[in-house]
Amino acid sequence: METIELTEKKIEELSKQPVIESKIRKSNDGKWLIHQTKITDIKPVGYFEKVLGGDF
Repeated sequence: METIELTEKKIEELSKQPVIESKIRKSNDGKWLIHQTKITDIKPVGYFEKVLGGDF
């Protein structure tokens, strides 16, 4: 298998992407499969001030 080296720029790009967490479990009664997906996106406040044009 080939090893891929990540450049500093690529690491920076990846660190700006949202964190996606997925969890799958059975319900307590065992009748249902529950699939949860949580997306966490972190942006500086200045970003939203420019996008929305207001104060927070």
